[in-house]
Amino acid sequence: MDSDVKTAILKLLDFCRANDWAGYDPYDALNSKVLEALPFLNSRVPRIALTQALKRSPINIRPFLFIPKVQNAKAIALFLAAFVKLSKAEDINLGDLVPRMIDRLIALRSPGVSYWCWGYSFPWQTRTIIVPAGAPNLVSTAFVANALLDAYEQSQDSACLSMAESASEYILNELYWSGDGSAAGFSYPQPSLQLEVHNANFLAAALLCRVYKHTNEKKFIAPALRVARYSAAKQRVDGSWWYAEGPSQRWIDNFHTGYNLCALRSIRRDSNTAEFDSCIRKGFDFYRGHFFRGDGAVRYFHDRTYPIDIHCVAQSIITLVELQDLGSDNIPLARSVLQWAMNRMWNDRGYFYYRVLRFGTIRTPYMRWSLAWMLLAMSALLCDSHVAEKGPQTETSRSFVAA
Repeated sequence: MDSDVKTAILKLLDFCRANDWAGYDPYDALNSKVLEALPFLNSRVPRIALTQALKRSPINIRPFLFIPKVQNAKAIALFLAAFVKLSKAEDINLGDLVPRMIDRLIALRSPGVSYWCWGYSFPWQTRTIIVPAGAPNLVSTAFVANALLDAYEQSQDSACLSMAESASEYILNELYWSGDGSAAGFSYPQPSLQLEVHNANFLAAALLCRVYKHTNEKKFIAPALRVARYSAAKQRVDGSWWYAEGPSQRWIDNFHTGYNLCALRSIRRDSNTAEFDSCIRKGFDFYRGHFFRGDGAVRYFHDRTYPIDIHCVAQSIITLVELQDLGSDNIPLARSVLQWAMNRMWNDRGYFYYRVLRFGTIRTPYMRWSLAWMLLAMSALLCDSHVAEKGPQTETSRSFVAA
């Protein structure tokens, strides 16, 4: 299957390169020039309605609403992480793509902030506030900083480490909060919102632990572990987590659960602790038991099949590769997931569709949500195959290879 994966990677690379790494996004409705021309539509309820309508529409009408294709910092970070992996593969010539992606991340940093941090390329309306385009947020910043650390670990470019350290200082100084008892977290999507969003907590904690490993700056480790322990303690009896603890945020979905598990594994590795092992085991057992169909299709929510979302496909592959030591059939399952997506969600022009619904398919190619994630997932799977061919590894996460 590796040759098929490589072929798909090369086609996807060509498509993304031809579009200059820019594209549409499921949540980019508020980039519409129509909202500027008709300001009476530019209020909370119309913003939410327009965003949801475009996200769910089987027909991409963004060109008619004058929504431009743009580069997104998180997408560029995912591309960078994929290119670092692919640089280890044979017969894939990346040229100068790694330094080019780093340059793009430098250009896309949030303006007017003393730290290195990043946001989305569109404004987005939550239930209560609107987040401006480019405003820094935890999730974008964490993914960018981790990609920069990937590049640093490959090339020892100190500028990449410096930017990742600054991003961690932004998260620690601007987003960290603690309350009574063990309560603690990292604010998302903005500093003023002290919500208990578990994937945000784990992602930030994992980044701080990783930066601590490289810098030995002790200021990062204690808050990271405190927040990780707090969200780990919120794991439900069956091994799952709500998305967040707010009454309107209590759902369980595929890719946020995958974020949690991969972040916990990263914390384990970079802080050299086994205290979260039982949490990871329980969470992974729930993940395997609830998000995969027998034919390789993956579920968005734990209790129903549709929609089948390409981001969930990608995160499922990444999670199975990262936690492969927790199941001898994880890599075969990851390959089955990819094969299902290639059969049902791949366009031979070089891109993946957004969603398969019960009675149709949304075929819009989204640069961040779909294409960047799938490039990273396929790169992880291909890179794992090359690692496996070289024999046993010393990392705990590679113990299956040695078995």
